[in-house]
Amino acid sequence: MQSMANTQVVEKKKKIVEELKEKINSASVVILSDFRGIPVNNLTKLRKDLFKEDSEFLIFKNTLLKRALEDCGFASLVEKLEGPTALLLGYKDPAAPLKALVDFVADIEKGEIKSGILEKTAVDLKQINEVATLPPREVLLAKVVGGLKSPIYGLVNCLQGNIRGLVYVLKAVSEKKGGEK
Repeated sequence: MQSMANTQVVEKKKKIVEELKEKINSASVVILSDFRGIPVNNLTKLRKDLFKEDSEFLIFKNTLLKRALEDCGFASLVEKLEGPTALLLGYKDPAAPLKALVDFVADIEKGEIKSGILEKTAVDLKQINEVATLPPREVLLAKVVGGLKSPIYGLVNCLQGNIRGLVYVLKAVSEKKGGEK
């Protein structure tokens, strides 16, 4: 009877690791953080805020998380799995959920960001903070579009100026010829 229960537990854990690996592989950002000392109501609010950013904040046993990280090729992050570890998984824009978590930790002055994965690359705390200070994706795209539009408007203005000048010259020639008759 005991071995059957153990087999079920092992199968359940394997399933959890497989699901976790799928989440890690499909996420654009994965952040490991320590959630000690953070009240449950604050964690609930954080989860709601992250849900709006197509992200989730989950807590797993370190042993399961270790297996999933190793299987996904991020064994270097395993050393950060000390103490209670929560996992931020962002599935679209990596900067928005990252900024939400960094701001949350700074606001409540509890918890700690350990390290993470950004676009399939392991990153440290310094890199995480740099990305968190970036403006949202929409603002960056607007700046790119604005930068692309500016030279086009300049070219159109320049061409209009030359055409205007040609029209003035032609008008002056026409008036001069009309006045000579």
